[in-house]
Amino acid sequence: MFLPLGDEPNPRGVPVVTYTLIGINVAVFLFVTLPLSGVRPAADDPVLWEYLTAIGPQLSPRMEERLLLQVSAYDLVVFSYGFRPADWSALALLTSLFLHGGFMHLAGNMLFLWIYGDNVEHRLGPVRYLVAYLGTGILATLSHAVLDFGSVIPMVGASGAISGVLGFYFIWFPRNRVRLWIMLFPFFMNVIYAPARLVLGMYLVIDNLLPFLATRGAGGGGVAYGAHIGGFVAGLAYAWWSQRGEVQRRPADFEPDPVAPAFDADPTSVRGIRQMIAAGEHEQAAPAYFNLSAARTARLLLPEDSINFGRWLANNRHSDAALVVYQRHLRDYPLGPYAAEAHLGAGLVQLYSRNQPTAAYQHLVAVLDAEPHPETEGYARRAIAEIAARQKFRVHGVH
Repeated sequence: MFLPLGDEPNPRGVPVVTYTLIGINVAVFLFVTLPLSGVRPAADDPVLWEYLTAIGPQLSPRMEERLLLQVSAYDLVVFSYGFRPADWSALALLTSLFLHGGFMHLAGNMLFLWIYGDNVEHRLGPVRYLVAYLGTGILATLSHAVLDFGSVIPMVGASGAISGVLGFYFIWFPRNRVRLWIMLFPFFMNVIYAPARLVLGMYLVIDNLLPFLATRGAGGGGVAYGAHIGGFVAGLAYAWWSQRGEVQRRPADFEPDPVAPAFDADPTSVRGIRQMIAAGEHEQAAPAYFNLSAARTARLLLPEDSINFGRWLANNRHSDAALVVYQRHLRDYPLGPYAAEAHLGAGLVQLYSRNQPTAAYQHLVAVLDAEPHPETEGYARRAIAEIAARQKFRVHGVH
C-alpha cells in the first residue's frame, strides 16, 4: 500500500480555490450523499422508473429485483446529475465532478487535491487554476464518454479534474518530493521521500494505464480509468504548451517597435545583434533581440554571451526579459559549462521577482546536479535555504 502524505516544497499562504473545491465536495457529501443514501425514493417517483428502465436491462433478473429493493434517493441524484455517456447533458459535465460514490472515494480524491493543488494554484493564479481544474475535469469526462459512449451507468467524482492537476504538477514541478507512507506488511512499513515524477508516473501507469489496458477500456470495479488518463494528458498538454510559450514570448519591457527594421528578414542585422551582445552593448541590442522571433534566436548567442545578457537584464530590472533569455539558453544549451549559471539565473528571477519559490526550486536543484562552480553552488544553496524557510513544510535533506 502506498499513501501520499504531502509534498515539498510548497508555497505559504492559503490556496483559496483548492480549499473551496475541497469544501464544496465535502459539503455535497455531508448534506446530499449521506442523508439521501439512507432514504428510499417514493414508488411513484418518475426518476425511479427511468433509473430502473435504464439500469435494469443490464442486470440479471435476480440482480434487477435486488436493485429495486436497495435503490436509494442518492442513487437517483447520481442518475440525474452524474454523467451518462449514452444520455449526457452539459449540466452533468459539471455536476458530476462534485458527486462521489462513498467516503473512501471522496477521501482519496480530496487528499490528492490537498497535496498537489496548492502548488498548481500558486503557479496559475486563482482564476486560471479554477478554469484549468474544471476544463481538465470536463475533458476527462468526455474522454470516458468516447471510450464508453453507449453506457447508461453514470460517472461521478473529481478524479478526472484532479488527474488534470497531477498532469500540471508532473510538468512544472518534477524536482519536488512527495512524502509516501509505504506499508508492505510485514516486510516494510515506513515514510519515505520520492521524486514527484516517479510518484505521478506510477499513478498514471500502474494505477490507470495498465488496468485500462487489462480491462480494454471498459473500467474495472467501477473505476473510469479512461477519464483519469484523459484528465492527466489534458493537464500535461496545457502545462507543456504554457511552458513552451514562456520561451517564445516577448517580454512586455521590449514590445516590438512597429517602425523598427524587420530583423527576421535581414541576416546582416541578426549578425549585428550577436556582435553587439558579444561586445557588451546590451542596452542597444536588447530591443532588437526581442524583436526577433523565438525560433530566430536559437543558438544566436554563444553560451557565455547569453549568460552575460541575462545577467544584465536582471540587474537592470528587466526580470521577465532575463527569465526569457535564461530559458532560451537552456533550450539551446541544456548541458555544458554554463547550464548551471542559466538555471541559477532563472531560479533567482523566479524566487525574487516573480515570487514563485516552487518554480525557482526546480532550477536551483538543477544547479546542484550540473557540477557548478563553487560560487554558483553557494548562491543556489542559499536560495534553496531561503525557499525552505518560506514553506509550510521544511525541505529536508536537499543535496
